[in-house]
Amino acid sequence: MAADPKEFEGRTALVTGAGKGIGRVIVERLTERGARVVALSRSAADLESLRAETGCIAIAADVADIEATLAALREAPAIDLLVNNAGITHLAPFTETAQSAFEAVMAVNVLAPMRIGQFVAKRLIEAGRPGAIVNVSSIAADVGIAEHTAYCASKGALDAMTRVMAVELAPHGIRTNSVNPVVTLTPMAVVAWSDPVKAGPMRSRIPMGRFVEPGEVANTVCYLLGDGASMINGVCLAVDGGFRAA
Repeated sequence: MAADPKEFEGRTALVTGAGKGIGRVIVERLTERGARVVALSRSAADLESLRAETGCIAIAADVADIEATLAALREAPAIDLLVNNAGITHLAPFTETAQSAFEAVMAVNVLAPMRIGQFVAKRLIEAGRPGAIVNVSSIAADVGIAEHTAYCASKGALDAMTRVMAVELAPHGIRTNSVNPVVTLTPMAVVAWSDPVKAGPMRSRIPMGRFVEPGEVANTVCYLLGDGASMINGVCLAVDGGFRAA
């Protein structure tokens, strides 16, 4: 069934990590369905091309600097829908994972979604408006993956926070869910999974026999933001081709 071109008409969505990969496709999908989109990315060049393609409102900010990011967001339109998509990874064996690297991953993958989520939720509550939040997580929240200590820990924390947000914000009409894809073919994933020796065993565990395309995650995000998911709250929805069922 074709997407409703007016599904998000009259609503404003904020997408972090919007310059590339999953975030960029989410901006495209939301725009196609009528949303006014605020796209946030640390890459000004990516934002410029995205703005030319979609007409989005572009904010160049690095969520690792959360205070600067929030200062920029205070100048943005009121947000109805939030997609916390920005994320980074650090590849190292557990015994060699540096505290500084661990803290950097947690700052982007957990602290930024918390602070941005607080910012958006408080404004929605003050205005008495409903909303929806989707945190882009990973199957790494539940599965130990070699050399992904910081990443796995961050996504586990993000899922736990998603459940708390769902419990506390739902009485105000704000739903919160996460999407948890298996390896998705984004620029970041290509770096992490470019070795066929490493990628082969992971791919072989996916019953559908392939990794996820960014558009498949974006479509799931749009579903969770939409009114068709009006009673879905606190769910960590796997987009994994059956990985966790096998």
